[in-house]
Amino acid sequence: MWSECPMHRHWTDFPNPVFSKPNPMDATSTPKSSPPRTITVRVLRQDGPGQQSYWETYRVPYEPEMNVVSVLQKIAAQAQTVDGRSVAPVAWECNCLEEVCGSCTMVINGRVRQACTALVDRLLEDRPEGIELAPMTKFPVFRDLVVDRSRMFRALQKIRAWLPVDGYYDMGRGPLVSREEQEIAYPLSMCMTCGCCVDACPQYNKIDVPRRAGETDAEYQTRRDAEFDRNFIGAFAVSQVVLFNTHPTGRHTGLERLEALIAEGGIQNCGNAQNCVAVCPKEIPLTTSIGMAGRAATIHSLKRWFDR
Repeated sequence: MWSECPMHRHWTDFPNPVFSKPNPMDATSTPKSSPPRTITVRVLRQDGPGQQSYWETYRVPYEPEMNVVSVLQKIAAQAQTVDGRSVAPVAWECNCLEEVCGSCTMVINGRVRQACTALVDRLLEDRPEGIELAPMTKFPVFRDLVVDRSRMFRALQKIRAWLPVDGYYDMGRGPLVSREEQEIAYPLSMCMTCGCCVDACPQYNKIDVPRRAGETDAEYQTRRDAEFDRNFIGAFAVSQVVLFNTHPTGRHTGLERLEALIAEGGIQNCGNAQNCVAVCPKEIPLTTSIGMAGRAATIHSLKRWFDR
């Protein structure tokens, strides 16, 4: 007779979590819904700078593990709306496809993010009715999803986001950087100027400087840069000030960056909404940088006042 002693029972009498298969009829198991055959995609389009924007709807075949860039490629290949009209392909930017270049930033289902890492399966889980694509809201639109981010690059010029050198000859070993400085600098160096932080920032307002008739390129750029400099530089630029001013070589020109930081459109325009750190695709500690930069700017301003 079989003994009921646990030590005498065969190993097959026990459920094995690795080899046992779930019963499809088990009431506790939830069957996965079948994937859709097609995906509905709404795109906010614009034919050129300053023109009226409009929505167009497309339907593309579903494939597993697609990202938004794959969806835009399918739209470009068919170039046809859901009602059968032939249209020009949607314009967008992309380059690296691995969240490094920052060029494919757009508003996806109401949230600014990178198209290359926006997975369709995840998007459909949150919004089964389809995907909605729009250009970033804080920059002038060139066409469709392509925007003009010149203002961001002007901010990097304003804060002097580089290490100046007087030549490219061998100057020997540079200054040593401590482990603590490396741990602060490395996440800040991952910024790719994608624009997510400023697009989500309520203090970063859209600026569109139209070109005047008969204005030369130099005249237009001077007038546009002056308008950019009067407005908030953005969290990414503030963080780059911290990056370069904590570098042993960058400290030599650190006062110039602090002057830019407290100038018109500087850190005083930050309202500490903290939207920037919530949407940063590289998880850069932007609010920490803003705090460090604010302290440095305050000390610098007090020194200026007492040294007069």
